[in-house]
Amino acid sequence: MIASLRGTVLEAMGSLLVVEVAGVGYAVTVTPEHALAVRHGEVVLLHTAMVVREDDISLFGFQTREQLAVFDLLRGVTGVGPKSAMGVLAVMPPAAIATAVTMEDDAAFRRVSGIGPKTAKLIVLSLTGKLLDIRPAAPVASPRGADVLVALVGLGYAERAAQAALDDVLAERPDERQTAVLLRAALAVLGPQTVR
Repeated sequence: MIASLRGTVLEAMGSLLVVEVAGVGYAVTVTPEHALAVRHGEVVLLHTAMVVREDDISLFGFQTREQLAVFDLLRGVTGVGPKSAMGVLAVMPPAAIATAVTMEDDAAFRRVSGIGPKTAKLIVLSLTGKLLDIRPAAPVASPRGADVLVALVGLGYAERAAQAALDDVLAERPDERQTAVLLRAALAVLGPQTVR
């Protein structure tokens, strides 16, 4: 088991680093952001997970032990392999993952390529209570209209129809900030149609 590597970066391309340790070059999959942050000739320390399969042995590298721990937890979820787990970490840092799980926000995981609705819900359920050591990200102000969209979907409207109505309202009222006003206007656009 290779738990960590300290060595010189020989190549950094896409999401792959080649790190030379004692004359041996190790190909390590990292997040694209991590690959962009390092330079040729730089000495790096990577916390690694070695994934052995019947036809492949792969190394996945992380800047922190926290990222490695979250990677291992994600891989423990049914339907999430190492590439999908790395995809989640490429889009969301551990603090954002902890926040999404705490808020039961499976939509955050659906934004990751290869993660469908069922897997996203399973991630939230599986990781609940397991990320207590990770401090959730500080809350950020939601984009204008986000609360309205949540309310419309909660009322039973299809998300696509609700988003279209909200987009129309936001275009007509670019300066409106009050959720209640935007919600009434969106409901007027949607009309008395049958909810899903």
